Amino acid sequence: MRNLDTTVSPVVEAWATYRTTSAADWPARRLMRAKGDTRVSVVLPARNEEATVGAIVSTIREHLMDRVALVDELIVVDSRSTDRTAQVARAAGAEVVSQDAMTRGLPRLSGKGDALWAGLAAAEGDVVAFVDADLREFRPHFVTGLIGPLLTDPSVDFVKGFYHRPLVGATSVELDGGGRVTELMARPLLNLFWPELAGFVQPLAGEYAGRREVLSRVPFVSGYGVETAMLIDLLDLVGLDALAQVDLGERKHRHQDTAALGRMSAQIMLTAWTRLQRRGWAAPGAMPAGLLTQFRRGGSEALPNLDREIVVHDVSIEERPPLAELRHRVPRRRVAAA
Repeated sequence: MRNLDTTVSPVVEAWATYRTTSAADWPARRLMRAKGDTRVSVVLPARNEEATVGAIVSTIREHLMDRVALVDELIVVDSRSTDRTAQVARAAGAEVVSQDAMTRGLPRLSGKGDALWAGLAAAEGDVVAFVDADLREFRPHFVTGLIGPLLTDPSVDFVKGFYHRPLVGATSVELDGGGRVTELMARPLLNLFWPELAGFVQPLAGEYAGRREVLSRVPFVSGYGVETAMLIDLLDLVGLDALAQVDLGERKHRHQDTAALGRMSAQIMLTAWTRLQRRGWAAPGAMPAGLLTQFRRGGSEALPNLDREIVVHDVSIEERPPLAELRHRVPRRRVAAA
């Protein structure tokens, strides 16, 4: 019988021990002493998040801008919202910029990755933290935890958050059931091809921070491949030792249905393919189909014998080149969202 070695990689174990901290390790007043002249920006990409974005902005402004001057700039990127996201965010105290205005003159891209790129283009801080705008029961440690290692250790270039993600069902709560795409797609994929990244608890987490100079040197993938691409590209750019992670406790947010998670997984797979091509591990010049066929039960166009509609989604990805390469084409002054 084959004897399998089931111990964790020494590299991953050493990194996870050395580069993992808790948000409790980074109280705001300690960070104020370490901040010096470093400017800190917080960016929230937001599309139709009027129900939650105001509370997040208010919390950051009250605790990290008014009580202590830790955050210098708070930006919400309005990603083509059709609700009152921009108005609510502005009323709560954020500067609101338009994704389309910040990328005017460049090819039009869709999805979260482009909103993040626009936020980085708008931000002026030396350290930039990104926070999803759909979080509920948001607390200031989601920001202080992310920026703590960056303000206190010059060898750290990027910090990824991780947390418990409860999945609330109709009759029960699964305490760590919220990371379904991570466990079914992203983690197996990274372990297979980029085992150095196996120590990241939440590789798809939407809360992370980095040095502006470093973030400006990596491309941003459109859609839901952005977090996967960012980790892989930063590993290549600065190395594993410059990456860190922080335990942010518990994260509560809106969950998507299984079909939506399938579309997210497809974009992550396509993103990984592009990185494998760059390493010469996938056929050069070949690109898998960017269409995903799914089935929807019933419906007015259900096919005979299937009792389901066939629904085809475009899950193709595009990339916004590194900001450093396009700085001259980005508006010098931020353009506010309406």
